[in-house]
Parts: sequence; structure tokens; C-alpha cells
Amino acid sequence: MLTTPNRKWREARMVVKGLQSSRHPVLAQIVPIRRCNLACAYCNEFDNHSSPVPLDTMLERIGHLARLGTTTIELSGGEPLLHPDLDTIIRRIRRDEALAGLITNGYLLSQRRIERLNDAGLDHLQISIDNVLPDETSKKSLKVLDQKLTMLARHATFSVNVNSVLGGTLHDPEDALTVARRAIELGLTATVGLLHNGHGALVPLSPGQLRAYEEIARMTAPFYSVQNQNDFQRNLAHGRRNVWSCGAGGRYLYVCEDGLVHWCSQQRGHPGIPLADYTTADVEREAGTVKSCAPLCTVSCVHRVALLDRLRVRPLETLDEMLPPNARAPFSVRTLRWMFLTSRHRDRFRSLAARLLGVGGR
Repeated sequence: MLTTPNRKWREARMVVKGLQSSRHPVLAQIVPIRRCNLACAYCNEFDNHSSPVPLDTMLERIGHLARLGTTTIELSGGEPLLHPDLDTIIRRIRRDEALAGLITNGYLLSQRRIERLNDAGLDHLQISIDNVLPDETSKKSLKVLDQKLTMLARHATFSVNVNSVLGGTLHDPEDALTVARRAIELGLTATVGLLHNGHGALVPLSPGQLRAYEEIARMTAPFYSVQNQNDFQRNLAHGRRNVWSCGAGGRYLYVCEDGLVHWCSQQRGHPGIPLADYTTADVEREAGTVKSCAPLCTVSCVHRVALLDRLRVRPLETLDEMLPPNARAPFSVRTLRWMFLTSRHRDRFRSLAARLLGVGGR
């Protein structure tokens, strides 16, 4: 099956395009429906009554994101699986040559639903699991969702990441460890997120939560990883502020169910411009706007996008930060580093790679 190599090729195109130019969004998260079938106590991104965004409206929004040059579009919510035309929306994302992602609580997944997502061309799915047993804070438990994870491992041709959560009112930090271990056992990828307050800022970890975070990070972090950087999530886990440039509103867009562009789900109203009116000038302006919420922000998708821009501006320094302490990069990484960063022929190598991947400047 050629699904994985094809996806990896398109992911490489996304990275190369992001390194070539800062004038387009790298990632947009868009809400097709605000309604959710759950009511997790810590979540402020749902209601229990909203209708789906009409299909024609969603397709026009996806088309405008494509015109802005967006390379990855993720469907969020609410619960996006409640949208009756989700498969058509995913197909439109793929038709416009963007990577298609989905963030779900997983409750509505079945083997048939997974096969439909395969057929639609979904690239990535993230499912968040908060605990081992459901409680008053969250029903997104491993007990309920383990069967769904098993089905995903067996039938999904898209990549699947299981995100466990630490912080706040979530009771037992060992639950996050159990969830991460189960994901890895099934051959899925695993990450850990830090619970934020209603403004996307850090809720400090307890000593027990911090121990669980460190163990999960050791188990799950890839060789080059945001989790391996000295800043971002590791700083936050220790209660330290980050100094960084947040590209939200530019390199990362959050498009709500009303079609307005926001910095992120926790900073609605900034800038609050209709997506239909959003331009490249808006992308460039908001990408450079200083956000007062940035030092304690836990929104990891914005961190990942910022990492790409740091690689574009300070590649050698950023790559060194991404290595685990005292680690030596694999031969393949050292070769690519030489080809594209330190070789006197680096411009020629970069140009050749862009041509091979079909990436032009924007």
C-alpha cells in the first residue's frame, strides 16, 4: 500500500514550502460543527445544540484557505464526526492539495467509519484520552475507547496519534502513563498535552504530574521533537515562562464555526476577521503581532508551527535544541544537515529538493 509514502512525500512538501516562505499559513484548524456528544468539564470549545456548518459554506472556507496557500487543514470542534458531510469536506481538502487532519473524541468511530475516512483521504487523526476510567471531569477514558484504538490500529491507513493530558482537575497522573503505553503497544504514536485554563495558559503541574510528564516524554518523544526543546512544553511542565514568537493568526489560523479567524481557540476575537476577507497581508501582519498570552501558552499546535519558522530563521541552533541531551544525530540527519545547511552547495541542494517536490515560492 502506497498510502504512507505518499503522505510522507506531501508532508515533506509542507515542510519545504514552510521553510521557503513565511507568507502562507502552515496549519489551519477549522470547526465544521460546535456541537459535541460529550461535555468534558474542562473544555470551553463546544455546545450541545449547534447545527452543522452548511456544506457549501465549509467548501468555500476550505477553498479560501487553499487560496491563502495553507498546507495543512485540521477539522476540529465540537465533535467533527457529527457533521453529516465530513467525508466530502476531507475530499475537498485533499483536492486542494493540503494535508487533511481530524481531531476527535473517538466515540463515534466504528470499522465502517474508519474505512470511510480512509476512502476520503484523511492523512492524520488525533484522539485525546483523559483517564483510564470515566469520571465527572471527562468521559474520554481508555476503558471506553480502547476498542476504538484497536480498530484504528487494524484498519486506519491514516496516521493516528493518541494524546493524553496532564494538569488541572484530572485526578491521577498515572492514567496518562497508562494511555501512552497502550497507544505505543498498539503501534500508534503518543503525545502528552498540558491542560490550559480558559485563556490557553498553563495550569501548573503537581510533583506527581511532573514525574508522569517526564516519563511519557522519554517514552514517546521522537529523536527530533518539540518535546526535546529547552523551551515550549518542557519549560511549561516546570512552570517556566517561554520567550518565543507566536505566529497565530498568520502561520497558524483558528477558524470558528462562524467563519471568523482567531489566534487560537482560547483567544477568540483576535483578530476576529471573516475568513472570506482574510488576505496574505493579514497573514503577515498577525504572524508578527506580539501576543501577551504567549509566555504561558500551552497550545502545542501553535508551538509546532513556530518551530518550523525557527528552523527557517535559525536552522542550526534550532536543530541543536531539538536533540535529546548529549545525543548524537543519526548519520541520515547529519547528511541532510550538511546538504541543506552547511555545505557550500546548499543553495543548489535546496533548489533541487524544491523542484523534486514540486514546491514553488509564494
